[in-house]
Amino acid sequence: MTQRAMEAGCEPVTILVGEKGARRLAGFARGYEPYTYLTSEDLRRRVTGVGVPLEVIALFRRPEPRDPAPLARACARGVLVDNVDNPVNVGSIVRNAAAMGWDAIFLDPRSADPLARRALRVSMGNALRVPHARVEDPRAMLERLSGRGVRTVACTPAPDATPLGALDPGDAPVVAVFGSERDGLGADLLAACTDRVRIEMAPGVDSLNVAAASAVVCYALRRWSADGVK
Repeated sequence: MTQRAMEAGCEPVTILVGEKGARRLAGFARGYEPYTYLTSEDLRRRVTGVGVPLEVIALFRRPEPRDPAPLARACARGVLVDNVDNPVNVGSIVRNAAAMGWDAIFLDPRSADPLARRALRVSMGNALRVPHARVEDPRAMLERLSGRGVRTVACTPAPDATPLGALDPGDAPVVAVFGSERDGLGADLLAACTDRVRIEMAPGVDSLNVAAASAVVCYALRRWSADGVK
């Protein structure tokens, strides 16, 4: 996680290490000595708050928020989450998107913070790799994207939605939209999207956890190059 943060350009404030951690840190962090402290296991165990004396514990300054507009213009495959307030789900969605080569995450104001401790841990640090931005008005953003040829794909269990396997966005940019597990996507966001898709389910099962659904959708709508995901 510390290495991911440094690779993402985050500014370190303090790093606590054990002897093994110091050797690991020296392998990827140049000039780390001024902000690094060799500490006891007991101190590191108390700092984590979970009773585990991690070998490297790092504190970084939070990156400045991104402007969603240029991020939306640049991405080929993006995910928008609306009212997904569980940080574990948000972290899982980020990890799934990163694994499938998706390059942007957008969040409405109510969704959990991808850099919250649990979300960051569940994402395996990928919340530091995949750029993300808050969107004050998701409906307006989706309408703008749809108007310029982006396939905005609302994910819903509605029986009249297009089966996921039947959707072929071709080379068009795609933004997949996921709602909360309690309420799903609102009518305004569904209406703003160019497509509504559903994951075909076995009889008697109506839906998947939103994190699991994001993995299926990101895999199905990924873009491949000769060298793999792009």
